[in-house]
Amino acid sequence: VQEHGGEPIIPFSCALERNLADLPDDEAAKYCEENKIQSALPKIIKIGFSAINLIYFFTAGSDEVKCWQIRKQSKAPQAAGAIHTDFETGFICAEVMKFEDLKELGSEAAVKAGGKYKQEGKTYVVQDGDIIFFKFNVSGGGKK
Repeated sequence: VQEHGGEPIIPFSCALERNLADLPDDEAAKYCEENKIQSALPKIIKIGFSAINLIYFFTAGSDEVKCWQIRKQSKAPQAAGAIHTDFETGFICAEVMKFEDLKELGSEAAVKAGGKYKQEGKTYVVQDGDIIFFKFNVSGGGKK
């Protein structure tokens, strides 16, 4: 391993992963629990993302949560641009909460009440797993 850069090695079984993928989620979870095993896919994805310098962030509305991928060290306007170029062009600010805070506190309102909902500017470096609401303004009234 050290001869080849010392990168992580993740053992996995293609047959197991294929079988788990063919099962409904609840049956796959039960199978893993009964056999004291786990899928290697989450670890493969996480290490793979890290190896190619990617992170992800989330946007959420009342009816949808979406995951976006960006390069590590991307600033908030560039993250907004991953959604739409107009979001980057007209970037005002990013309202950010950490996934772990949302998980721990249970709701956006609780995160806000706990003082963990932050408004960030153009220099904010997006962190892996951030949940972001972008504010932007794109004026359509250009001169002719």
